[in-house]
Amino acid sequence: MQYAHLANGATPEDAQRLHGVFTGLREALAQEIIGQAALVERLLVALLADGHLLVEGAPGLAKTTAVRALASRLQADFARVQFTPDLLPADLTGTEVWRPQEGRFEFQPGPVFHPILLADEINRAPAKVQSALLEAMGERQVTVGRETYALPPLFLVMATQNPIEQEGTFPLPEAQLDRFLMHVRIGYPEVEAEMDILRLARKRAGEAMRSAPAELAQIPLEDVFAARMAILDLHMAPAVERYLVELVLASRDAGRYDADLGRRIAWGASPRGSIALERCAKASAWLAGRDFVTPDDVRAVAPDVLRHRVLPSYEATAEGWDGGRLVDALLEKVPLP
Repeated sequence: MQYAHLANGATPEDAQRLHGVFTGLREALAQEIIGQAALVERLLVALLADGHLLVEGAPGLAKTTAVRALASRLQADFARVQFTPDLLPADLTGTEVWRPQEGRFEFQPGPVFHPILLADEINRAPAKVQSALLEAMGERQVTVGRETYALPPLFLVMATQNPIEQEGTFPLPEAQLDRFLMHVRIGYPEVEAEMDILRLARKRAGEAMRSAPAELAQIPLEDVFAARMAILDLHMAPAVERYLVELVLASRDAGRYDADLGRRIAWGASPRGSIALERCAKASAWLAGRDFVTPDDVRAVAPDVLRHRVLPSYEATAEGWDGGRLVDALLEKVPLP
C-alpha cells in the first residue's frame, strides 16, 4: 500500500497498522458470514464512510448475523429493534419518566442511542416511527418534547427489508431512502458456500454445548475514527472526480446519452448522492489497499449507492425497470475518463 496522503501527521507504520486492523476485521467477518462477501464489504464501507445501510434480502440470509458479528468486534454497544405496525416513536427514541420522589421528569434513552442499531424489517413500521428514525439518521440527534439529545459519535443503522412479504408494510418515502448511504440487495449463497454454512452451524452448535463462547478481541472506536480520517484524505484525481459527477448528472438528464433511457428515469440522484458516491468509492479504495481512487472504485459502489436514488418513471416500472437496472444502464452509457 502507498502512503502519499496520511491524516493528522500519521506515519506509514500507523497507516499500515490501521489498514491491517480492518483487513483482519474483514477476514474475521467473512469466516462468520459465509457466502455473503458483498454484504460484508458493504457493511465495512458503511462503517468507514460514516453512513447507514439498507439491506434487502429473503429471510435467513445472515443479515442480522452480519451486523451482530460486526458489533461484537467493535468496542460499541448493539441494539436490535423489530419493527412492527404497532411500534411507537418512543419505543425507538426513548421517553420521559416521571420521578415523584424528585418531582421531575427523567429521560430514559431508547435503543436508538446505541452506536450500532439493527432496524429489522423497517418497512413494517408506520410513517411516524420512520420519521423519528429519519431525524436520528440525518441529524444525529433525537428530540423529545422540548429537549434535544445528541447520539453517540459512532452511529450506524443497518435496516433490513424482506422483499417477499409486502402485506402490512409501509414503503419508505424517498426522503428516508436518501438518508441511507447504500441500498444493498443480497441473494442466496452458492452450493459450496451453503455446505460451508452447514459445517459452521454444526461446529457452533457443538461449541455452544461444550463451553461458553470465547471473548473476542475488539477494535477501539479510536481506530474507526482514525480510519475515517485516512479515507477522507485519499487522493481523487480531477478526471475521476469529474467522472463521478457526470455519472450522477446523467441520472438527472440521461436523454443526453440515450433518449429511451431519459424517458425511463423520473428523478435522478441529488447532490447527497454525489457525496455518498465519493465517500463509498474512497472507503472501497482504502479497503483495497490504495491511497487513491480509480474509476473502477466508483463503478463498483455506484449500483448500491444510487439504486434507491434513481427513480424509474411509471412507464419504465411497467416495463420491469427498477433503480438498479437504470444505474447499470447509466454505467454503460457514461464514458470512462
